[in-house]
Amino acid sequence: MLRQLINHQIRSVVGDGNAPTEFLLPSGDPGLFGPNSIAWKIHGDFVSMMIGGISSLILQALHPLALAGVWDYSSFREDLKGRLGRTARFIAVTTFGNTPMANQAMVKVRKIHEAIRGTHPDGRTYWANDPHLLYWVHLTETSSFLNAHRLYLNREISHIAADQYYQEMSVIANGLGCMITNELGQDVLAKSCSQAQKDLSSYFCELEYSDRAQFVIQLLENYPLQETNSQLSRLIIQAGFYNLPDWAYPIIQRPIPSQIERIFLNQSIYLLAKPIRWALNNGVAAHARRRMGLS
Repeated sequence: MLRQLINHQIRSVVGDGNAPTEFLLPSGDPGLFGPNSIAWKIHGDFVSMMIGGISSLILQALHPLALAGVWDYSSFREDLKGRLGRTARFIAVTTFGNTPMANQAMVKVRKIHEAIRGTHPDGRTYWANDPHLLYWVHLTETSSFLNAHRLYLNREISHIAADQYYQEMSVIANGLGCMITNELGQDVLAKSCSQAQKDLSSYFCELEYSDRAQFVIQLLENYPLQETNSQLSRLIIQAGFYNLPDWAYPIIQRPIPSQIERIFLNQSIYLLAKPIRWALNNGVAAHARRRMGLS
């Protein structure tokens, strides 16, 4: 009964009321990564992924052209839960789904992005399929997910595993049309933590704490919560802000959280998240393992 209640609450947060039975088939298909991947380990924890997702949305809002397409075409202002749910489902399908599911999801997003283009109020044009903007979204998501995993689940993740995560996630970036090449036409998407941080820093001069960015951040900070799970949900939102890289706080005009604040929040989430992590043993990742005959 408790497991069903928690699963229902989680699905309500991400806007998906469907059971993940589709992830059971076809038998033996490892999908894009397979059970030995770092992506399966990191993306398998709902709590840290929600924290990382909030962080990535905050960072993405700081790039005016990346935000412009969302601002002009998305219904996030009226349906933030739906927006979060669609993003969560895309990550689940491309990580744990069978190979056709994952590829179809990426093709669908590329087609949607194709039509998302326009002009920012300052006169600059944007296009959602612009590799430069796609790469910013990719870098903010992967770094946020990895950092949340390290802070709120597994501090012992190795540098080798972290670098492998970037290598694996480049498959998704390429599948979405994010092709970043050098003068020789070679793929130069980040395949390591150090390269990802270097590439992130190259965007700093493009970031703005605009009125639009402030609106998005306030929307996330005041996300409406269900009373049944509001305490943990509120802590997850707070953790999303604490999960930001230190360079982001001066931009959003907030102090860098102290180590004590971060430790206290980490311990609080750890205690409150125990039943949710237990309940998710029957979640998407478990269904994918069953598809591989592993559980």
